[in-house]
Amino acid sequence: MKAVLDTKPDSIYNDDIAYRYHFPSSYLTALKQCIGDWIVYRRTRAGGGDMAYFAAGRVTHIDPDPDVSNLHYAYIKNFMLFDTPVPWTRDGRYAESALREVQEPWQIGARMRDNSVRLLEDRDFSEIVLLGLSRTLAKENAILLGLDDRSVDEQTNALLRGDAVPAERKVAQLLVNKKVRDARFRDAVCTAYGNRCAVTRLQLINGGGRAEVQAAHILPVEHGGPDIIQNAIALSATAHWLFDRHLISIGEDYRLLVSHNKVPSEFRNLFPAEGDQIHLPNEKLHWPSQKYLEQHRERFAAG
Repeated sequence: MKAVLDTKPDSIYNDDIAYRYHFPSSYLTALKQCIGDWIVYRRTRAGGGDMAYFAAGRVTHIDPDPDVSNLHYAYIKNFMLFDTPVPWTRDGRYAESALREVQEPWQIGARMRDNSVRLLEDRDFSEIVLLGLSRTLAKENAILLGLDDRSVDEQTNALLRGDAVPAERKVAQLLVNKKVRDARFRDAVCTAYGNRCAVTRLQLINGGGRAEVQAAHILPVEHGGPDIIQNAIALSATAHWLFDRHLISIGEDYRLLVSHNKVPSEFRNLFPAEGDQIHLPNEKLHWPSQKYLEQHRERFAAG
């Protein structure tokens, strides 16, 4: 069974939405029904939220909070941030069928109060996800995002272009497809950095309008790193190569760290002046997380 999970930036709960959702026992029965299935996250109005659905993920298991008796953690896998936030109501129609069944608009507030976990029908889930990935799936963006016929395998191409696949099945396949996930992740990171390399500050766009900058994971996926902007940095191919081999890293002050005895001298002119910060996203929310950078620096120092 699928569900909507409400969240807000100043939550009293210990959420880390790419990994886990922290919740009280009152929602345990509902969330147990979601184990092995998908959820969507929705921002609440509290804390200045836009009340939009903004990401999806799959619940793998639930564990009790070892420190607080009446709290639990739902663990999340295959987290994917939408490219387009989906409003909870469009043209007067609510995205959740349970809300559409409410007879009087003034009753919606009462229905939502203390109801941060709501079961969601498959049809509603599919509609929300497809709207949330509308930029990624748009045919006119295929070349720009590297999802054109020549860039993807036959299975991915059939998934992206085929209309014969039932919506629920198509959405589930999209959310785990590596080509689609990589395209969505790269687009989110490159957009956050203005398609500019964080190290060289160069903004190179090829003839097809595609940025040459790459999205580099700070903590690799194979080591448990999530596909979120805060676990990434936009880098040119050369800087990406150096970063992945821990020949360069990023300090706590967001200044570049260089292993001078291992980095060829001809690369030095790519780096910012000593003491300068790297190029960072305009939105501080999207800056690289020190939690992930710390682990990268440990490998850098060990090298």
